[in-house]
Amino acid sequence: MQIKKTSAENIGELIQFRLEANVNTYAAFMNEVESTRLDSHDFCYQKDDWTYHDTYVGGAQFAGEEAIWKDGKSVYAMNYMGRVLSKDFSGKFLKAALRHADKKMPYRGPEHYEDGVFTYKCSVNGDFTWFQGYEEIFFHDKKVYECYFHGGLIS
Repeated sequence: MQIKKTSAENIGELIQFRLEANVNTYAAFMNEVESTRLDSHDFCYQKDDWTYHDTYVGGAQFAGEEAIWKDGKSVYAMNYMGRVLSKDFSGKFLKAALRHADKKMPYRGPEHYEDGVFTYKCSVNGDFTWFQGYEEIFFHDKKVYECYFHGGLIS
């Protein structure tokens, strides 16, 4: 089996598209599409030869996957599983944190984000080609949400 090499330029383009898709789908309350599976929530964003799809099941405890295709070929995927730990959780705050992902942390949200009484923290092992991460939200000093995720390039 031969592993296809992805150039830094291509990874940069992929990361830029993932960040753009992120602020045009779930995190922005936009581009929800018809469910692809029983009881799933799906979001899709397309631009030029890129397609992004995010699908998840559940609510207070959930699991999902993001995937990206270029020219109809899968190039990236990330799976996630999370849960709400308290009634003090704010979905609006989570979405605001996710909209602050950047080129340094393009996986879910930034390393650190605060707004009022809420704090978002995210840590990642690896790089965009192969990674595992964990995000959590605190209300004051009480953890109210957590999510594990992993993903990388598809070859």
